[in-house]
Amino acid sequence: MTATSFNPIQMQQNAMTSTNQPLALKQGQVFHGTIKQLYPDQMAEIQVGNQKFIAKLEVPLKAGDAHFFQVTGTNPQTELKIVTGPMAQASTPSQQINQLLESMNLPKSAEMQQLLGHFMKAQLPISKEQMLQAEMWLKALPEGISKVDALQTIQKMIELKMPMMNDVFQALMSGQKTSGMTAIMDNFAQLLAKDTTLSESLRQNLMQQVQAIAKPFEVETGSAVLARLLQSLTNSSATMNEKMQALSMLKESGILPQQATLQNWSKMNEAKAFQPIQQAGQVIQTILATKPENVRQLVEQLKSWTESQNLLTNEQKQQINQLVDRFNQLPVSKQTLDVFAKQMQDQLLKAFTQNTADRLFTQDAHTLSMKDHLLSLFKQEANSPSQTEALMRNLVKNSIDSSQPFIQQVVTQAEALVQNSMDSKAMEHALKTVLKNLGISYEATLGSKSADLHMIAHQLKPQLHTLLQETNIPPQMKEAAEMLMTRMNGMQLSSGENGHQHQLIMQVPLEFFGKKMDATLQWNGRMKDNGKIDANYARVLFYLQMASMQETVIDMQVQNRVVTVTVFNENSEIQSLAEPLKAALKIGLAEKNYQLSGVFIKQFDKGQTEKVGPVVEQREEQSGVDIRV
Repeated sequence: MTATSFNPIQMQQNAMTSTNQPLALKQGQVFHGTIKQLYPDQMAEIQVGNQKFIAKLEVPLKAGDAHFFQVTGTNPQTELKIVTGPMAQASTPSQQINQLLESMNLPKSAEMQQLLGHFMKAQLPISKEQMLQAEMWLKALPEGISKVDALQTIQKMIELKMPMMNDVFQALMSGQKTSGMTAIMDNFAQLLAKDTTLSESLRQNLMQQVQAIAKPFEVETGSAVLARLLQSLTNSSATMNEKMQALSMLKESGILPQQATLQNWSKMNEAKAFQPIQQAGQVIQTILATKPENVRQLVEQLKSWTESQNLLTNEQKQQINQLVDRFNQLPVSKQTLDVFAKQMQDQLLKAFTQNTADRLFTQDAHTLSMKDHLLSLFKQEANSPSQTEALMRNLVKNSIDSSQPFIQQVVTQAEALVQNSMDSKAMEHALKTVLKNLGISYEATLGSKSADLHMIAHQLKPQLHTLLQETNIPPQMKEAAEMLMTRMNGMQLSSGENGHQHQLIMQVPLEFFGKKMDATLQWNGRMKDNGKIDANYARVLFYLQMASMQETVIDMQVQNRVVTVTVFNENSEIQSLAEPLKAALKIGLAEKNYQLSGVFIKQFDKGQTEKVGPVVEQREEQSGVDIRV
């Protein structure tokens, strides 16, 4: 089996939601329906799929017959004309399709017949113009795209009233693929690396973003390098040569000012007025800005911040509180406040550099990580998240390029630390990092008050928009950029809502330590009235293309908070590999108030994933938390 599209679920999704959607007819549309009941004045009840409506017929007909109808009017009432004879007089559906082709002067191509057969079975209205456009697409399908997938895409466009434009069709076709994103990214990156026609600033911005996507853990590697270099500067046992190399690297990477020396590099932040404490650097600023009469309030603030800081160990919290208690027993003066601030800075620098290895992917209650706290302790100006990431990436690049053995050793240790820190938090981080840097839905974030416009502007998708507006872009580069843009737009178009039912599709090109893979997620479920995900019922599919395990599909179904996981893979050995992981999965789900029903390992069978039913609500309970993948 090759998992090329999401059609099995989409078909079930459509079948489930179409019954709740009223049939909206437009003039000129053609559909296949059955006359259920006749009324006076040539009025009749027509059934199309599970929908029934009243319409006026041009000529009297017989109840029970099935016809192709064409809409001739909608105001003040729906008026229909018969395009084909009744089904009772035709031996096969194909004969009725041929009648339709003749009466509407449509081409009798195999593609047109397949198209009409599909919409006859789907019981959906379609106009003549839409039929002709769809036939053109079916005739010009690229290699590797099946007509079944194309028909499903055309059906979705008509159901969701999308414009019948080639860009929309191609985007939808591309967006529902479950592989190929990594290859598209690689091709674009290779062309970008060789290009000499683009402006250097645009090319560099694109290269940086492509690298950020290809290396989702580079910022964390930078965090580990930063912690190790700072440890060298604060460690009395480090050699003078190591200290000088560490200082030089931090200055070269823009983390320390050029005038920094071994004596003044950790010069304390300037005092600032009273503010809520979040970053470690604000602890120092608050101490320096405190007036003697406000010391009691300062002590309470410091103890409260220390207690809430999950990036510190209990032993470190105890040491900080002891330092605060000793200060609280001294006569308060400007001098004692300055000395206390320096002692606190040294204590926090030591704590956060030590803890980086164990909490590399951990954030505190304010979504701050180790690198954020460390930078705040000696940088005078605050950094935005995008600026901090740029600093870390620059630090890694400069460290890798360095010829100094000590710096090379630091990089090797940092990379090993990141690799050994791989867990669920690391994987979550990687997915979020890649999706953020792709900027697939950046348009939706532009209106937010908290939007980081600098970060958004540097995401890949908005930069692709800029690239495609260039007049001198080489044809190969333009084609590669358009393919990448089409794939991103397709994910957006394939995601969306149909009544209470929602579908979300994300494809993420991942690269871990030299190994590349395509990871695609499809979530189907419903939203509650308050706009939150109904966490009691959902279906989540992961399509993974991996170097070792090859194609893998994980089908996770949630029914009333009971979770069933089915893993499809051709490798029979993964049964034994998965067994030790089941207990951890069960415990993790239980922590989120879910119950694991079972984990099943199966080999691919074309019918297996299609036989799984849609998400069905067994009761209307609307409680729980959002599902986090």
